Amino acid sequence: MVSIIMPAYNAERYIREAIESVLAQTVQDWELLIIDDCSADQTAQISLSYARQDKRIHYLKNVINSGAAESRNRGIAHANGEWIAFLDSDDCWDRKKLQLQLQDAAKHKAVFLFTGSSFIDEHSQPIDAYLPAPDQVRYKDLLKQNVISCSSVLIRKDLISQYPMKHAAHLHEDFAVWLQILRDKQICAYGVNAPLLIYRVTSGSKSGNKIKAGIMTFRVYRYVGLDMIPAFYYWGWYFYRSLKKYRHLVK
Repeated sequence: MVSIIMPAYNAERYIREAIESVLAQTVQDWELLIIDDCSADQTAQISLSYARQDKRIHYLKNVINSGAAESRNRGIAHANGEWIAFLDSDDCWDRKKLQLQLQDAAKHKAVFLFTGSSFIDEHSQPIDAYLPAPDQVRYKDLLKQNVISCSSVLIRKDLISQYPMKHAAHLHEDFAVWLQILRDKQICAYGVNAPLLIYRVTSGSKSGNKIKAGIMTFRVYRYVGLDMIPAFYYWGWYFYRSLKKYRHLVK
């Protein structure tokens, strides 16, 4: 079974789309854990309405506002599945997302997978852009560009449980975890090169501000133990590839 972890904070605008994309999956052996991070809007009511209709959907509310990283950690702790998938409450999936990843996992005996991404705007309108997924990504590849979107990841629970995400507003906590896993376990992450994640580009997202995102990326390099010179080296790669990655998103 796949346990899908969905942190949600004041997510009333988009969470229905996210949940519906889970319900539409061609693979139906899943559970969805919605972790409400003390929302002040209708997130709880919407989530509970789905939970009442489908026993695979579970609603948990944090006692205090803890951030997306801690919400994901809590979801993993409550998960019953062998596999963990992450889906942010403002993103969506293609209906074959889990199916194609599980097929790839069986084919390659993989324990860590991700997908390509298409993009939508704040009004759910498609953006003419596509982020491809390389067949394999190893530690040094990922240092040059984070091509692993959190909402595209499928990973074994016994693996991700060893690497809890650190709540830190000053760095990309998911990127730090992917790097640590690939470095420590000396494995690769397998990509499914299809737009199975539908990523929402919003002005308030961490990746929306390119300067802030660049600073946070440098902090990730230091957090995972890179010395200053290697950190600046890979930071140069990050900026070069980011320009190529985002140029088609600019209208």
